[in-house]
Amino acid sequence: MTTRSQRIDAVRALARVSRLLEHASGELSLSHYRVLAAVADGDERASRVARRLALGKPAISASVEALCRRGLLAREGVAGDQRASALRLTNAGKRALTEVETALLARLDAVLKHTQDRRALVTALANLGEALDGLADERLAQAAR
Repeated sequence: MTTRSQRIDAVRALARVSRLLEHASGELSLSHYRVLAAVADGDERASRVARRLALGKPAISASVEALCRRGLLAREGVAGDQRASALRLTNAGKRALTEVETALLARLDAVLKHTQDRRALVTALANLGEALDGLADERLAQAAR
């Protein structure tokens, strides 16, 4: 059982990590990174990316538009649905994603050097990612109803 104080410490640490990663992401904001990563993970529709990332329609539309203008994302038509478009990473988008992830990993590694149990922390963060995926899946299932 964790105490409220421990959970607050965890929230504060996550907020600090977010800022640390934002600095490492260079010209690509973390919000744009999350969109590119979601598309790279197989989410093709902007509406699905929005629900997975808990973004509103205006926010995802602005991000997708900005990423398309920068040549990092492309929109393609969806067979059988004239109104829908699928998103895909361009070659430049793939390169940008790889570059940002390399920088983010370097920043994470710098933090991990200061932990007592690097493996346990990485495992805990991966488990947090899985929990966030589960939460997103719940939101997607509710939206489908």
